Amino acid sequence: MVKGPGLYTDIGKKARDLLYKDYQADHKFTVTTYTSTGVAITSTGVKKGELFLADLSTQLKNKNITTDIKVDTNSNLITTITVDEPAPGLKTIFSFIAPDQRSGKVELQYQHEYAGISTSIGLTANPSVNFSGVIGNNSLAVGTDLSFDTASGNFTKFNTGLNFTHSDLIASLTLNDKGDTLTASYYHTVSPLTNTNVGAEFSHSFSSNENTLTIGTQHALDPLTNVKARVNNYGKASALIQHEWRPKSLFTISGEVDTRAIEKSAKVGLALVLKP
Repeated sequence: MVKGPGLYTDIGKKARDLLYKDYQADHKFTVTTYTSTGVAITSTGVKKGELFLADLSTQLKNKNITTDIKVDTNSNLITTITVDEPAPGLKTIFSFIAPDQRSGKVELQYQHEYAGISTSIGLTANPSVNFSGVIGNNSLAVGTDLSFDTASGNFTKFNTGLNFTHSDLIASLTLNDKGDTLTASYYHTVSPLTNTNVGAEFSHSFSSNENTLTIGTQHALDPLTNVKARVNNYGKASALIQHEWRPKSLFTISGEVDTRAIEKSAKVGLALVLKP
């Protein structure tokens, strides 16, 4: 894929991953196996309180075509077909959920040295149309993300964003929810050798006049073990430790406490990923 500004979803992604990825309060177990023909089969189970959810998915790759099929707890059949680079920089994604006849969608992604575009349209009589575009380069990028409902004739989403990347830092600014939420984020690489990074995200809601500030960090104890921690201005503090005990197989334990209500029990989440 061509290097460039990426897609709109890449704006602020490094900070979001640092602050939110792998944190959970549930118990999750994932097992992946491969058949002799190279088909990947993944089973996932999640325990949310007293509720247990499970799904079974399979992935088949044939040259530049990847087919993903998943069956969830509600007996929905989710199918995604991805064609990678039918032309340079282009990706085509077709998805639908059975038995929902209105779920079909076609998405096109195109990445260029100075632009990244993603557009999708629902396969219905009155579809929703989504478009996001970014222009710039590896250092500076600006973009927009919008959705239009052809049935009502209204825009259902309108976001804009700016991303600045330097050698060891990434800063972004986005205006979301049709101009109601302003979010600024910052990601800084302190030490590449120990995978030590720090990040922060500040959000302001104009309608409610509420502010949310989250700061976090991560550090590699050794090449196979990472720790992360975060805290926000509402007193919620979280931490996790993740260990790769064999290639691609991860064990993660995370916890969250409310420092303003210490008498409440801490939330503890576990995740186990097994891959051959």
